[in-house]
Amino acid sequence: MFNDNICRIVVEGPIGVGKTTLARKLAERLDFRADLEQPENNPFLEKFYRAMDCHALSTQLYFLFQRSEQLEQRNAGLAGQRVVADYMLEKDRLFAELTLTPEEFELYDKVYRKLDPDLSPPDLVVYLQAPMHDLVDRVRHRRADWDYHLESDYLEKVDQAYATFFHNYRAAPLLIVNTGSVNTVENPQDFDMLLDYMGQIETGRHYFNPLGSQ
Repeated sequence: MFNDNICRIVVEGPIGVGKTTLARKLAERLDFRADLEQPENNPFLEKFYRAMDCHALSTQLYFLFQRSEQLEQRNAGLAGQRVVADYMLEKDRLFAELTLTPEEFELYDKVYRKLDPDLSPPDLVVYLQAPMHDLVDRVRHRRADWDYHLESDYLEKVDQAYATFFHNYRAAPLLIVNTGSVNTVENPQDFDMLLDYMGQIETGRHYFNPLGSQ
């Protein structure tokens, strides 16, 4: 029996870790609404991956407005509904600090504070981790052309930024999942174990790292 008090779930993690796939599976199994990012709608993203220094600010501001609007719609139109999302707005600042110059970040921060987004915490955050070689392989096998331009050192910086962020995260119950030891996408048993574990969480920080199958 899944915890009835868990109505808003966020799945997060670095590029290539599988957060969108897991969010979709959770929404389908739990009969939650899926609130997913739409990176393909960002007209600056491919340019950013090809020349990060030139297009970081435009890419980040577009994502900020997009995610803020999605969050506003989620809070207003989805009141009372059970939702699984594959992003949290706090990640936007994480990427901004990583990619922008100090002057650009100052401008970004002014826009961010002007928007004053509602950051009410979810009922549960699922943070997916993976070994770096797995992240690199997954990104290389994606179909999106721009993913091929991601350098491994950038992926490492993103991964470390996530690790630091969630090391200090206390706003909501947190479940840390090592996707290097379980395969919740292709192995139904691993997914069922994860779902059962999630359904028992009420507070605090938890780790899901069983001897799953690859």
